[in-house]
Amino acid sequence: MCGIVGLVSAGNDNILPLLVKCLKRLEYRGYDSAGFAFIDSDSGRIIVVKDRGKIDEVVARYGIVERYAARVGIAHTRWATHGPPSKVNAHPHVDCGGTIAIVHNGIINNYLELRRKLAEKGHKFRSDTDTEVIAHLLEDLLDENSDMLGAIRKAMNILRGSYAVVVLSTRDPSRLYFMKRVSPLIVGVAPSVSIVASDIPSIIEITRRVLVLHDGEYGFIEPGRVYVEHDGRPIDASQRFRTITWSVSDIEKAGYPHYMLKEIMEQPRALYETYLGVLSDPALHKAVDLIDEARTVFVTGAGTSFHAGLAFQYYMYRYAGRPVLTFIASEFYVYSNAAGQDDVLIAISQSGETIDTLTALRSFKQRGARVIAVSNVVESAIPRESDVKLYTRAGPEIGVAATKTYLTQVLVLQALVSQMTGDGFIKLLGDAHRVTARSLAKFQVFIDRLARKLYRKEHIYVLGRGLGAFMAYEGALKIKEVSYIHAEAYPAGESKHGPIALVEPGFPVIFIGTPPSELVEKIAANIEEMSARGAVTILIGTQQYRDVDADYKIILDVDDDILAPYAIMPLLQLLAYRLAVLRGYDPDKPRNLAKTVTVE
Repeated sequence: MCGIVGLVSAGNDNILPLLVKCLKRLEYRGYDSAGFAFIDSDSGRIIVVKDRGKIDEVVARYGIVERYAARVGIAHTRWATHGPPSKVNAHPHVDCGGTIAIVHNGIINNYLELRRKLAEKGHKFRSDTDTEVIAHLLEDLLDENSDMLGAIRKAMNILRGSYAVVVLSTRDPSRLYFMKRVSPLIVGVAPSVSIVASDIPSIIEITRRVLVLHDGEYGFIEPGRVYVEHDGRPIDASQRFRTITWSVSDIEKAGYPHYMLKEIMEQPRALYETYLGVLSDPALHKAVDLIDEARTVFVTGAGTSFHAGLAFQYYMYRYAGRPVLTFIASEFYVYSNAAGQDDVLIAISQSGETIDTLTALRSFKQRGARVIAVSNVVESAIPRESDVKLYTRAGPEIGVAATKTYLTQVLVLQALVSQMTGDGFIKLLGDAHRVTARSLAKFQVFIDRLARKLYRKEHIYVLGRGLGAFMAYEGALKIKEVSYIHAEAYPAGESKHGPIALVEPGFPVIFIGTPPSELVEKIAANIEEMSARGAVTILIGTQQYRDVDADYKIILDVDDDILAPYAIMPLLQLLAYRLAVLRGYDPDKPRNLAKTVTVE
Protein backbone atom coordinates (compact mmCIF):
# COMPACT_ATOMS: atom_id res chain seq x y z
CA MET A 1 0.00 0.00 0.00
CA CYS A 2 2.85 2.38 0.82
CA GLY A 3 5.24 3.66 -1.82
CA ILE A 4 8.99 3.13 -1.47
CA VAL A 5 11.87 4.56 -3.49
CA GLY A 6 15.62 4.40 -2.86
CA LEU A 7 18.28 5.93 -5.12
CA VAL A 8 22.07 5.77 -5.09
CA SER A 9 24.24 7.61 -7.62
CA ALA A 10 27.90 7.35 -8.58
CA GLY A 11 28.35 10.98 -9.58
CA ASN A 12 28.29 14.24 -7.71
CA ASP A 13 24.86 15.20 -9.01
CA ASN A 14 22.14 15.90 -6.46
CA ILE A 15 19.68 12.98 -6.63
CA LEU A 16 17.00 14.70 -4.52
CA PRO A 17 15.02 16.18 -7.46
CA LEU A 18 14.98 12.73 -9.08
CA LEU A 19 14.05 11.08 -5.77
CA VAL A 20 11.05 13.40 -5.46
CA LYS A 21 10.04 12.75 -9.07
CA CYS A 22 10.27 8.97 -8.66
CA LEU A 23 8.22 9.08 -5.45
CA LYS A 24 5.53 11.13 -7.17
CA ARG A 25 5.17 8.32 -9.69
CA LEU A 26 3.79 6.26 -6.78
CA GLU A 27 1.18 8.76 -5.63
CA TYR A 28 -1.56 6.65 -7.20
CA ARG A 29 -1.02 3.99 -4.52
CA GLY A 30 -2.71 6.25 -1.96
CA TYR A 31 -1.09 7.82 1.10
CA ASP A 32 -1.60 10.18 4.03
CA SER A 33 1.99 11.33 4.64
CA ALA A 34 5.34 11.48 2.89
CA GLY A 35 8.98 11.54 3.91
CA PHE A 36 12.60 11.50 2.79
CA ALA A 37 15.94 10.50 4.33
CA PHE A 38 19.30 11.10 2.70
CA ILE A 39 22.97 11.47 3.52
CA ASP A 40 23.72 15.16 3.23
CA SER A 41 26.67 15.73 0.90
CA ASP A 42 28.04 18.55 3.08
CA SER A 43 27.77 17.11 6.58
CA GLY A 44 27.74 13.35 5.92
CA ARG A 45 24.80 13.06 8.33
CA ILE A 46 21.40 11.51 7.69
CA ILE A 47 18.74 14.19 7.23
CA VAL A 48 15.12 13.15 7.72
CA VAL A 49 12.25 15.26 6.38
CA LYS A 50 8.70 13.97 6.76
CA ASP A 51 5.17 15.15 7.50
CA ARG A 52 1.50 14.63 6.83
CA GLY A 53 0.22 15.76 3.46
CA LYS A 54 0.99 15.43 -0.24
CA ILE A 55 4.52 15.00 -1.57
CA ASP A 56 4.60 18.46 -3.15
CA GLU A 57 3.40 20.02 0.11
CA VAL A 58 6.10 18.32 2.18
CA VAL A 59 8.83 19.13 -0.35
CA ALA A 60 7.81 22.80 -0.49
CA ARG A 61 7.29 23.11 3.28
CA TYR A 62 10.84 22.00 4.09
CA GLY A 63 12.65 23.17 0.95
CA ILE A 64 14.25 19.78 0.42
CA VAL A 65 15.51 20.34 -3.11
CA GLU A 66 16.72 23.91 -2.51
CA ARG A 67 18.42 23.39 0.86
CA TYR A 68 20.13 20.03 0.49
CA ALA A 69 22.19 17.87 -1.85
CA ALA A 70 22.73 14.11 -1.67
CA ARG A 71 23.96 11.16 -3.72
CA VAL A 72 21.96 8.54 -1.83
CA GLY A 73 18.47 8.70 -0.34
CA ILE A 74 15.21 6.94 0.41
CA ALA A 75 11.62 8.16 0.22
CA HIS A 76 8.22 6.91 1.27
CA THR A 77 4.51 7.55 1.07
CA ARG A 78 2.68 6.15 4.09
CA TRP A 79 -0.77 4.68 4.43
CA ALA A 80 -1.44 4.40 8.15
CA THR A 81 -1.82 0.89 9.60
CA HIS A 82 -0.03 1.05 12.97
CA GLY A 83 -0.36 4.51 14.52
CA PRO A 84 -2.48 7.38 13.18
CA PRO A 85 -1.32 9.67 10.35
CA SER A 86 1.13 12.16 11.88
CA LYS A 87 4.55 13.67 11.39
CA VAL A 88 6.13 11.42 14.01
CA ASN A 89 4.57 8.25 12.53
CA ALA A 90 5.50 9.13 8.96
CA HIS A 91 8.47 7.31 7.41
CA PRO A 92 11.49 7.21 7.31
CA HIS A 93 12.30 6.07 10.85
CA VAL A 94 15.75 6.18 12.42
CA ASP A 95 17.68 4.34 15.11
CA CYS A 96 18.82 5.89 18.40
CA GLY A 97 22.10 7.13 16.96
CA GLY A 98 20.66 8.59 13.77
CA THR A 99 23.00 6.47 11.64
CA ILE A 100 20.31 4.19 10.17
CA ALA A 101 17.11 5.24 8.41
CA ILE A 102 14.54 2.87 6.99
CA VAL A 103 11.35 2.85 4.97
CA HIS A 104 8.93 -0.06 5.07
CA ASN A 105 5.80 -1.36 3.39
CA GLY A 106 3.92 -4.14 5.16
CA ILE A 107 3.18 -5.21 8.72
CA ILE A 108 5.56 -6.61 11.34
CA ASN A 109 3.42 -9.09 13.25
CA ASN A 110 5.81 -9.50 16.20
CA TYR A 111 6.67 -5.81 16.60
CA LEU A 112 5.23 -5.51 20.12
CA GLU A 113 7.43 -8.32 21.40
CA LEU A 114 10.49 -6.87 19.64
CA ARG A 115 9.71 -3.36 20.85
CA ARG A 116 9.54 -4.55 24.45
CA LYS A 117 12.85 -6.42 24.23
CA LEU A 118 14.62 -3.52 22.52
CA ALA A 119 13.22 -1.01 25.02
CA GLU A 120 14.57 -3.16 27.84
CA LYS A 121 17.99 -2.83 26.21
CA GLY A 122 17.69 0.96 26.28
CA HIS A 123 16.36 1.76 22.81
CA LYS A 124 14.17 4.87 22.72
CA PHE A 125 11.09 4.78 20.50
CA ARG A 126 9.55 7.96 19.13
CA SER A 127 6.55 6.67 17.15
CA ASP A 128 3.61 4.29 17.44
CA THR A 129 4.55 2.37 14.30
CA ASP A 130 5.68 -1.20 13.81
CA THR A 131 8.26 0.08 11.31
CA GLU A 132 10.48 1.85 13.84
CA VAL A 133 11.25 -1.52 15.41
CA ILE A 134 13.22 -2.47 12.29
CA ALA A 135 15.61 0.48 12.60
CA HIS A 136 16.32 -0.28 16.26
CA LEU A 137 16.64 -4.01 15.60
CA LEU A 138 19.29 -3.36 12.93
CA GLU A 139 21.09 -0.99 15.30
CA ASP A 140 21.06 -3.69 17.97
CA LEU A 141 22.31 -6.37 15.58
CA LEU A 142 25.07 -4.07 14.33
CA ASP A 143 26.34 -3.81 17.90
CA GLU A 144 26.94 -7.56 17.66
CA ASN A 145 28.06 -7.58 14.03
CA SER A 146 29.65 -4.57 12.34
CA ASP A 147 28.58 -5.79 8.89
CA MET A 148 25.19 -4.38 7.76
CA LEU A 149 24.57 -7.31 5.42
CA GLY A 150 25.11 -9.69 8.33
CA ALA A 151 22.69 -7.69 10.47
CA ILE A 152 20.06 -7.82 7.73
CA ARG A 153 20.62 -11.56 7.33
CA LYS A 154 19.83 -12.00 11.04
CA ALA A 155 16.89 -9.59 10.93
CA MET A 156 15.25 -11.66 8.19
CA ASN A 157 15.10 -14.57 10.63
CA ILE A 158 13.70 -12.43 13.45
CA LEU A 159 11.03 -10.31 11.77
CA ARG A 160 7.66 -11.99 11.25
CA GLY A 161 5.06 -10.62 8.87
CA SER A 162 5.09 -8.97 5.46
CA TYR A 163 7.66 -6.38 4.63
CA ALA A 164 9.58 -4.58 1.93
CA VAL A 165 12.34 -2.61 3.65
CA VAL A 166 15.01 -0.26 2.30
CA VAL A 167 17.85 0.75 4.63
CA LEU A 168 20.09 3.83 4.49
CA SER A 169 23.20 3.84 6.69
CA THR A 170 26.09 6.23 7.20
CA ARG A 171 28.32 3.15 7.56
CA ASP A 172 27.81 2.43 3.84
CA PRO A 173 27.06 5.79 2.22
CA SER A 174 27.31 4.40 -1.32
CA ARG A 175 24.85 1.55 -0.76
CA LEU A 176 21.20 0.98 0.03
CA TYR A 177 20.21 -2.31 1.64
CA PHE A 178 16.88 -4.08 1.17
CA MET A 179 14.79 -6.94 2.58
CA LYS A 180 11.72 -8.47 0.96
CA ARG A 181 9.07 -10.82 2.29
CA VAL A 182 5.56 -10.84 0.72
CA SER A 183 5.40 -7.08 0.05
CA PRO A 184 6.60 -6.16 -3.47
CA LEU A 185 10.05 -4.73 -4.14
CA ILE A 186 11.76 -4.12 -7.50
CA VAL A 187 15.31 -3.15 -8.45
CA GLY A 188 16.52 -1.19 -11.46
CA VAL A 189 20.19 -0.79 -12.38
CA ALA A 190 21.68 1.78 -14.75
CA PRO A 191 25.38 2.53 -15.36
CA SER A 192 25.68 5.38 -12.85
CA VAL A 193 22.59 5.02 -10.69
CA SER A 194 20.57 2.21 -9.11
CA ILE A 195 17.05 2.28 -7.74
CA VAL A 196 14.93 0.07 -5.50
CA ALA A 197 11.19 0.72 -5.39
CA SER A 198 7.82 -0.81 -4.65
CA ASP A 199 6.41 -0.46 -8.17
CA ILE A 200 7.47 -0.08 -11.78
CA PRO A 201 6.30 3.49 -12.57
CA SER A 202 9.01 5.00 -10.37
CA ILE A 203 11.76 2.92 -11.98
CA ILE A 204 11.15 3.65 -15.66
CA GLU A 205 12.37 7.20 -15.06
CA ILE A 206 15.82 5.59 -14.85
CA THR A 207 15.76 2.23 -16.64
CA ARG A 208 13.37 -0.26 -18.21
CA ARG A 209 15.49 -3.22 -17.09
CA VAL A 210 14.06 -4.39 -13.78
CA LEU A 211 14.55 -7.21 -11.31
CA VAL A 212 11.51 -8.38 -9.35
CA LEU A 213 12.76 -9.59 -5.98
CA HIS A 214 11.48 -12.90 -4.64
CA ASP A 215 10.29 -13.66 -1.13
CA GLY A 216 13.07 -14.05 1.39
CA GLU A 217 15.62 -12.16 -0.70
CA TYR A 218 17.78 -9.37 0.67
CA GLY A 219 20.93 -7.56 -0.36
CA PHE A 220 22.05 -4.14 -1.51
CA ILE A 221 22.26 -1.81 -4.48
CA GLU A 222 25.15 0.46 -5.33
CA PRO A 223 25.70 2.51 -8.48
CA GLY A 224 25.43 0.17 -11.46
CA ARG A 225 25.14 -3.02 -9.38
CA VAL A 226 22.79 -5.16 -7.29
CA TYR A 227 23.77 -7.96 -4.90
CA VAL A 228 21.12 -10.49 -3.77
CA GLU A 229 21.13 -13.26 -1.16
CA HIS A 230 18.63 -15.82 0.08
CA ASP A 231 19.20 -17.79 3.29
CA GLY A 232 22.86 -16.77 3.34
CA ARG A 233 23.52 -17.91 -0.24
CA PRO A 234 24.38 -15.45 -3.02
CA ILE A 235 21.83 -15.41 -5.85
CA ASP A 236 22.77 -14.83 -9.48
CA ALA A 237 19.81 -12.65 -10.44
CA SER A 238 21.25 -11.46 -13.75
CA GLN A 239 19.01 -13.77 -15.78
CA ARG A 240 15.91 -12.53 -13.98
CA PHE A 241 16.12 -8.96 -15.25
CA ARG A 242 13.37 -8.20 -17.75
CA THR A 243 12.56 -5.26 -19.97
CA ILE A 244 9.46 -3.21 -19.21
CA THR A 245 7.53 -2.34 -22.36
CA TRP A 246 5.81 0.64 -20.76
CA SER A 247 7.14 4.09 -21.56
CA VAL A 248 7.11 7.24 -19.46
CA SER A 249 4.28 8.57 -21.66
CA ASP A 250 2.17 5.55 -20.68
CA ILE A 251 2.18 6.69 -17.06
CA GLU A 252 1.45 10.34 -17.81
CA LYS A 253 -1.96 11.92 -18.27
CA ALA A 254 -1.40 12.76 -21.95
CA GLY A 255 -3.60 15.84 -21.79
CA TYR A 256 -6.43 14.28 -19.79
CA PRO A 257 -7.42 16.01 -16.54
CA HIS A 258 -7.27 12.72 -14.62
CA TYR A 259 -5.77 9.28 -15.01
CA MET A 260 -9.17 7.68 -14.49
CA LEU A 261 -10.62 9.38 -17.57
CA LYS A 262 -7.51 8.55 -19.60
CA GLU A 263 -7.73 4.91 -18.60
CA ILE A 264 -11.45 4.69 -19.36
CA MET A 265 -10.70 6.02 -22.84
CA GLU A 266 -7.72 3.66 -23.25
CA GLN A 267 -9.92 0.60 -22.90
CA PRO A 268 -10.40 -0.09 -26.62
CA ARG A 269 -6.63 -0.36 -27.07
CA ALA A 270 -6.21 -2.39 -23.87
CA LEU A 271 -8.91 -4.83 -24.97
CA TYR A 272 -7.42 -5.23 -28.43
CA GLU A 273 -3.93 -5.89 -27.01
CA THR A 274 -5.34 -8.36 -24.49
CA TYR A 275 -7.34 -10.17 -27.16
CA LEU A 276 -4.29 -10.59 -29.39
CA GLY A 277 -2.20 -11.70 -26.43
CA VAL A 278 -4.56 -14.30 -25.02
CA LEU A 279 -5.37 -15.67 -28.47
CA SER A 280 -1.75 -16.65 -29.01
CA ASP A 281 -0.90 -17.64 -25.44
CA PRO A 282 -0.19 -21.38 -24.95
CA ALA A 283 -1.03 -20.90 -21.27
CA LEU A 284 -4.72 -20.67 -22.24
CA HIS A 285 -4.72 -24.33 -23.28
CA LYS A 286 -2.84 -25.33 -20.13
CA ALA A 287 -5.46 -23.54 -18.03
CA VAL A 288 -8.24 -25.37 -19.87
CA ASP A 289 -6.57 -28.71 -19.17
CA LEU A 290 -6.34 -27.93 -15.45
CA ILE A 291 -10.02 -26.95 -15.28
CA ASP A 292 -11.14 -29.99 -17.29
CA GLU A 293 -9.35 -32.27 -14.84
CA ALA A 294 -10.53 -30.44 -11.71
CA ARG A 295 -13.11 -31.72 -9.28
CA THR A 296 -14.02 -28.19 -8.11
CA VAL A 297 -13.11 -24.83 -9.61
CA PHE A 298 -12.68 -22.06 -7.04
CA VAL A 299 -12.27 -18.42 -8.08
CA THR A 300 -11.01 -15.64 -5.85
CA GLY A 301 -10.11 -11.96 -5.96
CA ALA A 302 -10.62 -8.73 -4.06
CA GLY A 303 -12.75 -5.76 -5.04
CA THR A 304 -12.96 -5.36 -8.80
CA SER A 305 -11.09 -8.63 -9.41
CA PHE A 306 -13.73 -10.46 -7.37
CA HIS A 307 -16.40 -8.94 -9.62
CA ALA A 308 -14.51 -10.19 -12.69
CA GLY A 309 -14.57 -13.61 -11.04
CA LEU A 310 -18.35 -13.39 -10.70
CA ALA A 311 -18.60 -12.70 -14.44
CA PHE A 312 -16.49 -15.81 -15.08
CA GLN A 313 -18.82 -17.78 -12.83
CA TYR A 314 -21.80 -16.60 -14.91
CA TYR A 315 -20.19 -17.64 -18.21
CA MET A 316 -19.12 -21.01 -16.80
CA TYR A 317 -22.66 -21.82 -15.71
CA ARG A 318 -24.28 -20.50 -18.87
CA TYR A 319 -21.91 -21.80 -21.53
CA ALA A 320 -20.01 -24.67 -19.92
CA GLY A 321 -22.72 -25.91 -17.55
CA ARG A 322 -19.98 -26.11 -14.94
CA PRO A 323 -20.44 -25.09 -11.28
CA VAL A 324 -17.89 -22.60 -10.00
CA LEU A 325 -17.41 -21.32 -6.45
CA THR A 326 -16.35 -17.66 -6.37
CA PHE A 327 -15.35 -16.09 -3.06
CA ILE A 328 -13.83 -12.87 -1.75
CA ALA A 329 -10.14 -13.49 -1.10
CA SER A 330 -10.12 -12.30 2.51
CA GLU A 331 -12.69 -15.02 3.30
CA PHE A 332 -10.47 -17.83 2.03
CA TYR A 333 -10.36 -19.61 5.39
CA VAL A 334 -14.04 -20.51 4.99
CA TYR A 335 -13.34 -22.37 1.73
CA SER A 336 -9.75 -23.60 1.77
CA ASN A 337 -10.49 -26.55 4.05
CA ALA A 338 -12.63 -27.99 1.25
CA ALA A 339 -9.79 -27.79 -1.28
CA GLY A 340 -7.55 -30.66 -2.27
CA GLN A 341 -5.20 -31.91 -4.96
CA ASP A 342 -8.05 -32.49 -7.42
CA ASP A 343 -9.15 -28.84 -7.31
CA VAL A 344 -8.19 -25.64 -9.12
CA LEU A 345 -8.09 -22.08 -7.83
CA ILE A 346 -8.25 -19.15 -10.26
CA ALA A 347 -6.59 -16.20 -8.50
CA ILE A 348 -7.37 -12.81 -10.06
CA SER A 349 -5.33 -9.73 -9.16
CA GLN A 350 -4.59 -6.58 -11.16
CA SER A 351 -1.26 -6.03 -9.42
CA GLY A 352 -0.40 -9.66 -8.77
CA GLU A 353 0.51 -8.61 -5.23
CA THR A 354 -2.88 -8.33 -3.46
CA ILE A 355 -2.14 -9.79 -0.05
CA ASP A 356 -5.56 -11.38 0.56
CA THR A 357 -5.45 -13.14 -2.81
CA LEU A 358 -1.84 -14.21 -2.29
CA THR A 359 -2.68 -15.62 1.14
CA ALA A 360 -5.65 -17.53 -0.30
CA LEU A 361 -3.43 -18.89 -3.08
CA ARG A 362 -0.86 -20.17 -0.60
CA SER A 363 -3.52 -21.76 1.57
CA PHE A 364 -4.98 -23.64 -1.40
CA LYS A 365 -1.54 -24.72 -2.63
CA GLN A 366 -0.72 -26.14 0.79
CA ARG A 367 -3.72 -28.42 0.32
CA GLY A 368 -2.52 -29.56 -3.09
CA ALA A 369 -4.74 -27.43 -5.32
CA ARG A 370 -3.41 -26.17 -8.66
CA VAL A 371 -3.54 -22.43 -9.32
CA ILE A 372 -4.27 -20.34 -12.42
CA ALA A 373 -3.31 -16.67 -12.11
CA VAL A 374 -4.91 -13.78 -13.99
CA SER A 375 -2.86 -10.59 -13.58
CA ASN A 376 -1.73 -7.44 -15.35
CA VAL A 377 1.83 -7.52 -13.99
CA VAL A 378 4.28 -10.07 -15.37
CA GLU A 379 6.33 -11.96 -12.77
CA SER A 380 4.49 -10.44 -9.82
CA ALA A 381 4.02 -12.65 -6.76
CA ILE A 382 0.71 -14.30 -7.65
CA PRO A 383 1.69 -15.38 -11.19
CA ARG A 384 5.10 -16.44 -9.91
CA GLU A 385 3.54 -18.84 -7.40
CA SER A 386 0.91 -20.19 -9.80
CA ASP A 387 0.94 -23.24 -12.05
CA VAL A 388 -0.45 -21.35 -15.05
CA LYS A 389 -0.23 -17.62 -15.73
CA LEU A 390 -2.72 -15.68 -17.86
CA TYR A 391 -1.91 -12.02 -18.42
CA THR A 392 -4.04 -9.07 -19.35
CA ARG A 393 -2.39 -6.44 -21.53
CA ALA A 394 -4.00 -3.35 -20.05
CA GLY A 395 -0.76 -1.41 -19.66
CA PRO A 396 -0.13 0.65 -16.52
CA GLU A 397 -3.23 1.62 -14.57
CA ILE A 398 -2.43 4.60 -12.35
CA GLY A 399 -5.89 5.63 -11.15
CA VAL A 400 -6.82 3.92 -7.89
CA ALA A 401 -10.23 2.85 -9.22
CA ALA A 402 -9.78 -0.08 -11.61
CA THR A 403 -11.22 0.49 -15.08
CA LYS A 404 -9.38 -1.10 -17.99
CA THR A 405 -8.03 -3.92 -15.84
CA TYR A 406 -11.60 -5.05 -15.06
CA LEU A 407 -12.68 -5.42 -18.68
CA THR A 408 -9.40 -7.03 -19.74
CA GLN A 409 -9.78 -9.55 -16.90
CA VAL A 410 -13.30 -10.33 -18.10
CA LEU A 411 -12.01 -10.82 -21.65
CA VAL A 412 -9.29 -13.26 -20.56
CA LEU A 413 -11.80 -15.22 -18.49
CA GLN A 414 -14.34 -15.28 -21.34
CA ALA A 415 -11.60 -16.60 -23.65
CA LEU A 416 -10.94 -19.35 -21.13
CA VAL A 417 -14.61 -20.38 -21.14
CA SER A 418 -14.77 -20.29 -24.94
CA GLN A 419 -11.68 -22.46 -25.22
CA MET A 420 -13.20 -24.94 -22.77
CA THR A 421 -16.52 -25.25 -24.55
CA GLY A 422 -15.33 -24.98 -28.15
CA ASP A 423 -18.18 -22.50 -28.47
CA GLY A 424 -16.22 -20.23 -30.76
CA PHE A 425 -17.31 -16.96 -29.19
CA ILE A 426 -13.63 -16.19 -28.73
CA LYS A 427 -13.83 -14.77 -32.28
CA LEU A 428 -16.65 -12.51 -31.12
CA LEU A 429 -14.29 -11.11 -28.49
CA GLY A 430 -12.29 -9.62 -31.34
CA ASP A 431 -15.07 -7.00 -31.51
CA ALA A 432 -14.86 -6.07 -27.82
CA HIS A 433 -12.60 -3.07 -28.41
CA ARG A 434 -14.91 -1.71 -31.12
CA VAL A 435 -17.98 -2.11 -28.90
CA THR A 436 -16.30 -0.14 -26.11
CA ALA A 437 -15.13 2.62 -28.45
CA ARG A 438 -18.60 2.93 -29.98
CA SER A 439 -20.36 3.00 -26.62
CA LEU A 440 -18.10 5.74 -25.25
CA ALA A 441 -18.39 7.84 -28.40
CA LYS A 442 -22.16 7.51 -28.66
CA PHE A 443 -23.22 8.00 -25.03
CA GLN A 444 -20.56 10.23 -23.46
CA VAL A 445 -22.72 13.36 -23.69
CA PHE A 446 -25.73 11.50 -22.26
CA ILE A 447 -23.64 10.31 -19.30
CA ASP A 448 -22.46 13.88 -18.67
CA ARG A 449 -26.06 15.09 -18.53
CA LEU A 450 -27.11 12.20 -16.33
CA ALA A 451 -24.29 12.94 -13.90
CA ARG A 452 -25.55 16.51 -13.55
CA LYS A 453 -28.94 15.12 -12.53
CA LEU A 454 -27.45 12.79 -9.93
CA TYR A 455 -24.37 14.39 -8.39
CA ARG A 456 -26.22 15.94 -5.45
CA LYS A 457 -27.78 12.61 -4.46
CA GLU A 458 -26.40 10.76 -1.45
CA HIS A 459 -27.74 7.28 -2.29
CA ILE A 460 -28.01 5.24 -5.49
CA TYR A 461 -29.13 1.68 -6.16
CA VAL A 462 -27.58 -0.22 -9.07
CA LEU A 463 -29.61 -3.32 -9.94
CA GLY A 464 -29.59 -6.11 -12.49
CA ARG A 465 -30.32 -9.77 -13.02
CA GLY A 466 -27.93 -12.51 -14.08
CA LEU A 467 -24.83 -10.99 -15.65
CA GLY A 468 -26.40 -7.57 -15.08
CA ALA A 469 -26.31 -8.08 -11.31
CA PHE A 470 -22.59 -8.85 -11.38
CA MET A 471 -21.92 -5.72 -13.45
CA ALA A 472 -24.10 -3.75 -11.04
CA TYR A 473 -21.75 -4.74 -8.20
CA GLU A 474 -18.79 -3.29 -10.10
CA GLY A 475 -20.72 -0.17 -11.14
CA ALA A 476 -21.77 0.55 -7.56
CA LEU A 477 -18.20 0.03 -6.36
CA LYS A 478 -16.90 2.57 -8.88
CA ILE A 479 -19.51 5.16 -7.84
CA LYS A 480 -18.83 4.85 -4.11
CA GLU A 481 -15.03 4.68 -4.57
CA VAL A 482 -14.59 7.98 -6.37
CA SER A 483 -17.73 10.09 -5.79
CA TYR A 484 -18.44 9.03 -2.17
CA ILE A 485 -22.11 8.58 -3.00
CA HIS A 486 -23.45 5.59 -1.12
CA ALA A 487 -24.12 3.19 -3.99
CA GLU A 488 -25.49 -0.27 -3.31
CA ALA A 489 -25.94 -3.13 -5.76
CA TYR A 490 -28.01 -6.28 -5.50
CA PRO A 491 -30.01 -8.58 -7.80
CA ALA A 492 -33.13 -6.70 -8.87
CA GLY A 493 -35.41 -9.49 -7.70
CA GLU A 494 -34.31 -8.89 -4.10
CA SER A 495 -35.95 -5.45 -3.83
CA LYS A 496 -39.04 -6.66 -2.01
CA HIS A 497 -36.89 -8.57 0.47
CA GLY A 498 -35.72 -5.41 2.20
CA PRO A 499 -33.90 -2.80 0.10
CA ILE A 500 -37.02 -1.18 -1.35
CA ALA A 501 -37.81 0.10 2.16
CA LEU A 502 -35.25 2.88 1.59
CA VAL A 503 -36.78 4.10 -1.67
CA GLU A 504 -38.54 7.46 -1.52
CA PRO A 505 -39.37 10.13 -4.10
CA GLY A 506 -36.26 11.17 -6.02
CA PHE A 507 -34.20 8.10 -5.05
CA PRO A 508 -32.07 7.14 -8.12
CA VAL A 509 -32.10 3.51 -9.24
CA ILE A 510 -29.92 2.36 -12.14
CA PHE A 511 -30.98 -0.85 -13.88
CA ILE A 512 -28.56 -2.94 -15.94
CA GLY A 513 -30.49 -4.86 -18.60
CA THR A 514 -28.72 -7.86 -20.14
CA PRO A 515 -29.70 -11.02 -22.03
CA PRO A 516 -31.34 -13.49 -22.03
CA SER A 517 -34.63 -12.08 -23.30
CA GLU A 518 -36.65 -13.77 -20.55
CA LEU A 519 -35.20 -11.23 -18.11
CA VAL A 520 -36.74 -8.26 -19.94
CA GLU A 521 -40.22 -8.55 -18.41
CA LYS A 522 -38.74 -9.08 -14.97
CA ILE A 523 -36.53 -5.99 -15.18
CA ALA A 524 -39.49 -4.00 -16.55
CA ALA A 525 -41.55 -5.06 -13.52
CA ASN A 526 -38.71 -4.06 -11.18
CA ILE A 527 -38.56 -0.64 -12.82
CA GLU A 528 -42.31 -0.20 -12.39
CA GLU A 529 -42.21 -1.08 -8.69
CA MET A 530 -39.48 1.49 -8.12
CA SER A 531 -41.30 4.12 -10.17
CA ALA A 532 -44.46 3.54 -8.13
CA ARG A 533 -42.52 4.69 -5.06
CA GLY A 534 -41.20 7.83 -6.71
CA ALA A 535 -37.75 6.57 -7.67
CA VAL A 536 -35.84 8.14 -10.55
CA THR A 537 -35.23 5.16 -12.84
CA ILE A 538 -32.29 4.85 -15.23
CA LEU A 539 -31.98 1.92 -17.65
CA ILE A 540 -28.78 0.89 -19.41
CA GLY A 541 -29.72 -2.10 -21.50
CA THR A 542 -29.03 -4.23 -24.53
CA GLN A 543 -31.28 -4.26 -27.61
CA GLN A 544 -33.83 -6.53 -25.92
CA TYR A 545 -34.83 -3.61 -23.63
CA ARG A 546 -35.69 -1.02 -26.29
CA ASP A 547 -39.42 -1.11 -25.44
CA VAL A 548 -38.96 -0.88 -21.65
CA ASP A 549 -39.83 2.50 -20.13
CA ALA A 550 -37.64 4.41 -17.66
CA ASP A 551 -37.04 8.05 -16.75
CA TYR A 552 -33.63 7.92 -18.48
CA LYS A 553 -32.68 5.22 -20.93
CA ILE A 554 -29.64 4.06 -22.91
CA ILE A 555 -30.18 1.24 -25.39
CA LEU A 556 -26.90 -0.23 -26.54
CA ASP A 557 -25.93 -1.58 -29.96
CA VAL A 558 -25.40 -5.13 -28.67
CA ASP A 559 -27.83 -7.97 -28.07
CA ASP A 560 -25.64 -10.74 -26.61
CA ASP A 561 -24.18 -11.34 -23.18
CA ILE A 562 -20.64 -11.83 -24.48
CA LEU A 563 -20.17 -8.25 -25.69
CA ALA A 564 -22.60 -6.60 -23.25
CA PRO A 565 -19.92 -5.86 -20.59
CA TYR A 566 -17.85 -3.92 -23.13
CA ALA A 567 -20.75 -1.60 -23.89
CA ILE A 568 -22.12 -1.23 -20.35
CA MET A 569 -19.14 -1.03 -17.99
CA PRO A 570 -17.35 1.92 -19.63
CA LEU A 571 -20.54 3.97 -19.21
CA LEU A 572 -20.83 3.10 -15.51
CA GLN A 573 -17.15 3.96 -15.05
CA LEU A 574 -17.64 7.25 -16.88
CA LEU A 575 -20.69 8.06 -14.76
CA ALA A 576 -18.68 7.44 -11.57
CA TYR A 577 -15.91 9.68 -12.89
CA ARG A 578 -18.27 12.53 -13.79
CA LEU A 579 -20.03 12.30 -10.43
CA ALA A 580 -16.69 12.59 -8.62
CA VAL A 581 -15.61 15.64 -10.63
CA LEU A 582 -18.96 17.39 -10.23
CA ARG A 583 -18.80 16.81 -6.47
CA GLY A 584 -15.33 18.34 -6.35
CA TYR A 585 -13.31 15.19 -5.65
CA ASP A 586 -10.12 13.89 -7.25
CA PRO A 587 -11.12 10.54 -8.82
CA ASP A 588 -7.48 9.46 -9.09
CA LYS A 589 -6.89 9.57 -5.34
CA PRO A 590 -10.03 8.56 -3.47
CA ARG A 591 -9.74 8.97 0.27
CA ASN A 592 -8.80 6.00 2.44
CA LEU A 593 -8.00 3.83 -0.60
CA ALA A 594 -4.80 2.41 -2.04
CA LYS A 595 -4.21 1.01 -5.51
CA THR A 596 -2.43 -2.11 -4.33
CA VAL A 597 -3.40 -3.61 -0.97
CA THR A 598 -0.36 -5.44 0.36
CA VAL A 599 -1.30 -5.64 4.05
CA GLU A 600 -4.10 -7.66 5.60
